Amino acid sequence: MEFRTEKDSLGKMQVPVDKYWGAQTERSRLNFPIGTEKMPEEVIRALAVLKRAAAAVNFLFLPEKMTQKKLLPLLAACDEVINGTLKEHFPLAVWQTGSGTQTNMNLNEVIANRANEIAGQKFLHPNDDVNLSQSSNDIFPSAMHVAAVLEQENRLLPALDGLAATLRRLEEENRDVLKCGRTHLQDAVPLRFSQEISGWRTALESDKKMIISTLEPLRALAAGGTAVGTGLNAPEGFDRAVAAEVTRLTGSRFIPAENKFHALAFKNELVFSHGALKTLAADLMKIANDVRLLASGPRCGFGEITIPANEPGSSIMPGKINPTQCEAVIMAAAQVMGNDVTVGLAASQGNFELNVCMPLIIYNFLQSVRLLADVIRSFDERCASGIRPVREKMQQNLEGSLMTVTALSPHIGYEKAAQIAQKALREDLSIREACLALGFMQADEFDAVFHPEDMV
Repeated sequence: MEFRTEKDSLGKMQVPVDKYWGAQTERSRLNFPIGTEKMPEEVIRALAVLKRAAAAVNFLFLPEKMTQKKLLPLLAACDEVINGTLKEHFPLAVWQTGSGTQTNMNLNEVIANRANEIAGQKFLHPNDDVNLSQSSNDIFPSAMHVAAVLEQENRLLPALDGLAATLRRLEEENRDVLKCGRTHLQDAVPLRFSQEISGWRTALESDKKMIISTLEPLRALAAGGTAVGTGLNAPEGFDRAVAAEVTRLTGSRFIPAENKFHALAFKNELVFSHGALKTLAADLMKIANDVRLLASGPRCGFGEITIPANEPGSSIMPGKINPTQCEAVIMAAAQVMGNDVTVGLAASQGNFELNVCMPLIIYNFLQSVRLLADVIRSFDERCASGIRPVREKMQQNLEGSLMTVTALSPHIGYEKAAQIAQKALREDLSIREACLALGFMQADEFDAVFHPEDMV
């Protein structure tokens, strides 16, 4: 491998000749050989958007420093980062400085070196030009917010809409299907299969509303606060102009944070937003468990629905099919719940003027968004869309349920109805047979009031 010499304030470093990063990135790459987790691409793109916005604003506010000669290649380099054509030049681990400074400098160095290459001369400096009017302390948390908003808007919410639409279709298709309800894993009064599905759908729609409500605080950007929130070395109005430019570039609304001291030191907006992700994870786990229980069997379980057979389920048992998509949902949801603990703990590490666990927070946050979006799409396409009721089994279970006796309570009272249920269970009788045997009602009286289909 060939190397070139780059330098920073600590001295010279040898950097791979085919990479755009500089001395500070190389130091971080060598100093933190920890784990395999790299800074998420979503953060890199968000930082590039902010660098592009800052350059455009600096051109307006500080034209003597950000000249047009500097601006044009700088914007072109930022666009390459945003478009993903420079992915290989961002090698740093999540496990680095808690401010994200080294990733910010990775962006500064790559953009400067690539812009100089585009311009054909070396006149852009990572700190003086690409990082002009910024600090890692305000630009990295701004990137966290931009990435969190965009990934939820563009990735997670559309996936949620897709699954909700599938469930809405299943509701329409199953309005005439009656089944036994279950509470405490015990037989309960009847309901329509469409009503059961409607509970799943409404949970997802409610979760969507909660997620959207948490996006509003995330739209506030720390940019303009620079090192400690005072805005040192940033021109007046820089924060408003950058937020407006980020809004233009992304198509999503962003505003300047009102209090930059809060924006640098606290990460409560991300904790709040991740709480909604945890809520979605909990509901998805519940739905996945309902589906796999209803599909259990095919002969020795509930067996009330069928789901698509996607792959063989056993290496030893021929013909076995398992609810694997449901299990993937459960595992992804469990990971999100664990991430919620991590995000909360990391957010508590705001010491004085700066949080020092920001890479950890955004890594876990974006992993949660990515997992939820991907697993929802997979579950929708490979499981939910193929759910079909086993009508005969549902009818059989409904007819055998003892809780249909509840229809008799208004006519003979709770105590007598309970006696009917207990006798039916002990002697393996139907509700009708037990009621007539106890003499609580005549046959014509029973037939006139006992209609499970009217109990829904």
